[in-house]
Amino acid sequence: MTAEAAPFTLDETAARRLDADDPLRGFRERFAFPLRPDGTPPIYFVGNSLGLMPLDARKAVEQELDAWATLGVEAHWKAATPWVSYHEVFRESGARLVGAVPGEVVMMNSLTVNLHLMLATFYQPTDGRVAIAMEANAFPSDTYAVQSHLRQRGQDPARHLKVIAPRAGEVTLRSEDILAWLEQHGKTIALLLLPGVNYYSGQLFDLGAIAKEARRQGCVVGYDLAHAAGNAVLRLHDWDVDFAAWCSYKYLNSGPGAVAGCFIHERHGKNPSLPRFAGWWGNDPETRFLMHLNEQFIPRSGADGWQISNPPILAMAPLKASLGIFDEAGMDRLRSKSVALTGYLEYLLTQLPGDRVEILTPSDPGQRGCQLSLRVAQGSEAMFDRITAAGVLCDYRHPDVIRVAPVPLYNTFHEVWRFVRILDGLLMASL
Repeated sequence: MTAEAAPFTLDETAARRLDADDPLRGFRERFAFPLRPDGTPPIYFVGNSLGLMPLDARKAVEQELDAWATLGVEAHWKAATPWVSYHEVFRESGARLVGAVPGEVVMMNSLTVNLHLMLATFYQPTDGRVAIAMEANAFPSDTYAVQSHLRQRGQDPARHLKVIAPRAGEVTLRSEDILAWLEQHGKTIALLLLPGVNYYSGQLFDLGAIAKEARRQGCVVGYDLAHAAGNAVLRLHDWDVDFAAWCSYKYLNSGPGAVAGCFIHERHGKNPSLPRFAGWWGNDPETRFLMHLNEQFIPRSGADGWQISNPPILAMAPLKASLGIFDEAGMDRLRSKSVALTGYLEYLLTQLPGDRVEILTPSDPGQRGCQLSLRVAQGSEAMFDRITAAGVLCDYRHPDVIRVAPVPLYNTFHEVWRFVRILDGLLMASL
């Protein structure tokens, strides 16, 4: 299914036909939907904030609770999925998710904690390279993390946090401007930290081209993939990215505050001399349980060597259930549907009369994931409240943006059609 092949028209029959032809339509039945007071599900277009619960997640958690109840501490070795090596079940599925090779991905901690761990290793300022570069309007937690590491190394964030900004009057960054900025300033940049998808605008960056140019300039390249993992096809290993981190509670549907992911390129994973914050679970498993007899930290090869503590089993179980679904669906197929689904949303919005809705997200499908960021002429915040009351769950970001994200795993073309009809009615009523 592609956007070019999709027969986009305004009538409801077209939406129904698109759903009938969708090879992924059955996955919707594998998720739990919240219910409105009348017992019907809302249109859930907020998977970019918290993904729906896979029905298998309950069984996965209960399995570990049963193991705890019946085996106690011996579940570390005797559970169906032994706890002592539980994180290793993501070795291949996590790698497939982001285009890595097995051993480059570990699921651990939360996103910002993982960014701190990566900055501790990969931000190594020198006399000629001190600055960290980010995009304007970065997610605030990333900015706070970077500022704190600059201060820890005795640098001034006001001087050494460099921001790549859009052109005057524009919301999104042009790829050619990012590359030109790196060509001009890259020789002074120690580390580049960009998102895969900007949380506010929904813009998907050309991560491969950016990584290539940044590394040509001698910069370390790191990506925050909070809005890209499970939303875009990624090729982190082939792009020669140094590190990346992402949360799993958005498009990866692993539950509130779920265990995050971390990618470290194998050339770094094979280097035990890299500085890092050490903890016992990053130790070589052959010596990990020697405890006090093991006086020196010997990191395990690969991303596992950046682990600090033993994995939280009850929190990892939903992730195991979710990534099983991603493996079944396949990121290429999900991306194909997403391009069509969001393209259909864009088409219907552009057919609304007047200039009442502005789409901030790039129109090029290659420069966006599933999210469209909207401004509404009559006032986005008030309109957001009306949309919510009408049975649509999306979200609002200050000062004036409504984020709408039809997710290919569980959203439908008919829901997109219904949403635009609801929005049209509310816009007409507010005139």
